[in-house]
Amino acid sequence: MLSSIIPQPLARLPWKLIVLVLLIGSFGIAHLYSAAGGSVQPWALRQGLIFFTLLLAAIGISYVPESWVKGLTPVAYVTVLLMLLAVEFVGFVGMGAQRWIDLGFMKLQPSEFMKPVIVLMLARFYELLPTGDIRRWRAIWPAALLIGLPVGLTLIQPDLGTALALAFGGVVVMFLAGLPWWLFAGGLAATAAALPIAISFLHEYQQRRILIFLEPEADPLGAGYNLTQSKIAIGSGGLWGKGYMNGSQSHLQYLPEGHTDFAFSAIVEEWGLVGGVALILAFAGVILWGMRVARRAQTRFAQLAAAGLTMTIFFYVCINLMMVMGLAPVVGIPLPLVSFGGSAVMTVMLMIGLLIAFDRQAKTAERARRAGLRG
Repeated sequence: MLSSIIPQPLARLPWKLIVLVLLIGSFGIAHLYSAAGGSVQPWALRQGLIFFTLLLAAIGISYVPESWVKGLTPVAYVTVLLMLLAVEFVGFVGMGAQRWIDLGFMKLQPSEFMKPVIVLMLARFYELLPTGDIRRWRAIWPAALLIGLPVGLTLIQPDLGTALALAFGGVVVMFLAGLPWWLFAGGLAATAAALPIAISFLHEYQQRRILIFLEPEADPLGAGYNLTQSKIAIGSGGLWGKGYMNGSQSHLQYLPEGHTDFAFSAIVEEWGLVGGVALILAFAGVILWGMRVARRAQTRFAQLAAAGLTMTIFFYVCINLMMVMGLAPVVGIPLPLVSFGGSAVMTVMLMIGLLIAFDRQAKTAERARRAGLRG
């Protein structure tokens, strides 16, 4: 039925996924309109233009052959790594951090682009690695180096949240590639043992965030203010919320960063538990679809890349929700497609475009297999 209405190449797109992404992105734009007090400036109009342009770009990326993605992956990794180095010399400083390159029309955050690139790079590495070497040292140290370089450069900026996201995406690919379980258990134990020492190397504001996470009431009007107001906003929304554009915590400026890090808190205040759960279910639909793509993938590269990209999106959502509810330290992870920010939207759309590409190629291979059986 669908193929009789629209051209066949478009009919084969995963429209259920695209509708989910459209709903999430549109809901985010509506929230930014509300956060600005009923104005498209300064966030909603810009986010809308970026979102719909990048959605079309994601559909375009879905037509890129897997062989091209494999060939471009090393070039992309080196390019983004050089951009991370450039941030140290010509980076734009904002909110006490040096994370962006100012292009005039937008501020580009290179560390955001490393999130999908590091997954693709590791997937390519393990695809080329002989199966017999997967439990040897040569399967570990190159991957650790590929992860460690961008993570180190991101920590210098400083950006703990993005550094954790990079490490998470890389470790997921390593785990799915089949490295021995004791490696991850040992790494987790070593991390836990070194945590007190590692915390001492963090910036003072990062240490305060961790202390406030452990004891939120210690400084409710200082370092713990954001988290306290976030919890008040979420709790005051009740079941159905206070109504669109009627959130008192956000509109009376009690809730800081209601358009970025704490967007979910402002949304739940206005839309209540029902609105918050609906948004979470929409994200769950995207993540489950991504894992199905990984399961159906025909090549090792596509399997590892699809799973790694999907779990990176999951990390975005999970950590942001835990962060605004006081279940994790505030580390500056945005809510995908909802929080204001061009680089973050660009990253997520790139991931979605690649996932659609892997899905399309798996379906093409399956159709060819069935045609061969019928022949």
